[in-house]
Amino acid sequence: MAKKAKAEENFEVAPQPVVAKKSTAQKPQTPAKPSWEIKDRTYILKGNKSPVTHRLNSRHTLKHPLFWFNEETGVQEEIRYATNQASPLVKDQKGEVTLGHVLFKNGVLTVTKEKQNLQKLLSIYHPKKDRLYYEFNPQKIAKDDLDVLDLQIDALNLAREMDIDFAEAILRVEVGSSVTKMSSKELKRDLLLFARNNPRLFIELANDDNVQLRNFAIRASEAGIIKLSQDQRTFTWASNSRKLMNVPFDENPYSAFAAFLKTDEGVEIYKSIDKKL
Repeated sequence: MAKKAKAEENFEVAPQPVVAKKSTAQKPQTPAKPSWEIKDRTYILKGNKSPVTHRLNSRHTLKHPLFWFNEETGVQEEIRYATNQASPLVKDQKGEVTLGHVLFKNGVLTVTKEKQNLQKLLSIYHPKKDRLYYEFNPQKIAKDDLDVLDLQIDALNLAREMDIDFAEAILRVEVGSSVTKMSSKELKRDLLLFARNNPRLFIELANDDNVQLRNFAIRASEAGIIKLSQDQRTFTWASNSRKLMNVPFDENPYSAFAAFLKTDEGVEIYKSIDKKL
């Protein structure tokens, strides 16, 4: 028995391999920067300009400085178009340089994929990009067109469901007092045309509470219920000239009256005018 106990005391367990725990934390992925695509590129002068020729400044001079601001270093770097250099940055150009001209013909400049230095000058570094000219991008144009079409559809649907009083209020912003002479069909037609031709402004006006109140005030004035003084500083009842409100300095009188109608006193005035209208 003693020998058996001693054997048990001398028993050794083989060392077990340590298994490393896998980390469940995921490393944050940094979004990949869009790569520069090798392709032919077209540049167009802005503002529908199409002169026979237009020469773009392509090198730095005292009279016409040409710099690119490096946001990473906070330094302005001189740029120029050199036909025998790979980079438009002067600091990266080595040896003798052959300067080239950048000419738009009839408002357009097409640069083949072989002229990568000129493309990068025009697409990345030149300070006049998107100010004097832009790079033609059919995909971006298609996306912009799609956004406009979506906006037009939203505006037209909103106009189709709009009641006639609100339609009059919005059209008054566009056509003025002549809206009062329009029939309901004319109002609806012009409202739909307005929504199609200027959908962004139409939607903004449709979501503006004060538009309808301004129209309400103008209708009350045209109907002879309220009266605006000649200096456009005071609203009064037309029947007895009792003052309703003073117009704050530098404010549109009808916009100010619309804001007044939202106050406790103005609500009662609104009810009274509404009955007479």
